[in-house]
Amino acid sequence: MRTYRELFATPEYTPLFLVVAAHVAATTVSGLALSTLVFDRTGSPLLSALAMFGPSLAQAAGAATLLSAADRLPPRAALTGIALLLALGTAAQAVPGLPTWAAFGVLLAAGMAGSLGGGVRYGLLTDILAREGYLLGRSVLAMTDGVMQICGFAVGGGLVAALSPRGTLLAGAALFCAAAGTARLGLAARPARAAGRPSVRATWRRNARLWSLPARRHVYLALWVPSGLVVGCESLFVSYAPRQAGLLFTCSALGMLAGDTTVGRFVPDAWRGRLVVPLYVLLAAPYLVFAAGPPLPVAAAAVTVASAGYGTGLLLQPRLMDLTPDEMSGQALGLHSSGMLAAQGVAAALAGTLAQWSSPGTATALMAGLSLAATAAVARALRAPHDTVSGHSAS
Repeated sequence: MRTYRELFATPEYTPLFLVVAAHVAATTVSGLALSTLVFDRTGSPLLSALAMFGPSLAQAAGAATLLSAADRLPPRAALTGIALLLALGTAAQAVPGLPTWAAFGVLLAAGMAGSLGGGVRYGLLTDILAREGYLLGRSVLAMTDGVMQICGFAVGGGLVAALSPRGTLLAGAALFCAAAGTARLGLAARPARAAGRPSVRATWRRNARLWSLPARRHVYLALWVPSGLVVGCESLFVSYAPRQAGLLFTCSALGMLAGDTTVGRFVPDAWRGRLVVPLYVLLAAPYLVFAAGPPLPVAAAAVTVASAGYGTGLLLQPRLMDLTPDEMSGQALGLHSSGMLAAQGVAAALAGTLAQWSSPGTATALMAGLSLAATAAVARALRAPHDTVSGHSAS
């Protein structure tokens, strides 16, 4: 599969594309609204960062307890139910007078429920597309992520200014409902990928199996740590520029879109392994300028250039699939998604703590330095040869 026309001619790809688009838009709009609401209430960079990325911390708990359901639930029903739960949680955060601690409680509960989403969505993608079409299909979803973040942050910033953070949260809830409706009406009723009931024991057993192969473990760490630390930089946008944070988030999404488009469509196969480390360096290095407290135009330019490095994830995901049996693909991708989001949540908490002790600009530069150190640490493992796993074999 080489062209976008072939990709969108594939049955069920377009509905899945629309589900992902609505989900990303809802997450973006509601995250910006809640982060702004919390910062207006508390003036705390830490709480503001956690409001934007706090649900990611719940992904770790979800990955440890719920993730076996990614392969053991019918995908259409799972995606519909998750979107409706997220809509309900987002609407609850808009209730006037809701205490900040209660808003965070709802946020963590929604994050737990959403921990299944990545595994179900991208596991379904491996069912819809042949393996040779996965990179192109996944790159289009990544580009969609970038486009919808650009639109979401731009529109979300306008809604926060024109309406209120609470009104914007209700708009996010409506977008989650749209994702639920699209999943229910647009996707086929497929059976679960694997037999058996979802359970904590099954989740632990399969996660341990996924983690046991050293090559796969190295890929997971490479996917999670360097980029997660850079998301810690992004978590400080609201405290760095409270009224222009939407612009910085939009620039980040624009750079990510450019990087994903280039990597997914134009980078030759022979170059993909060589570009992983350089792109991770690109992802972190421009954020070092924040140590000097640059004006908004310089900060926006640095963010745009850096975010092109997020394309590295597209280079590593096919390697993860080569190392994973087909019947575990949903949980493997769910572990990737949940681990990545959990790393982002930890990084946001760390960045917010550093900003409390210093300043948002200094903390941003420190997080970028940690990302560069992490890239250096995983570079040797990324360059090591790896063995593929046949479609239905054990690993």
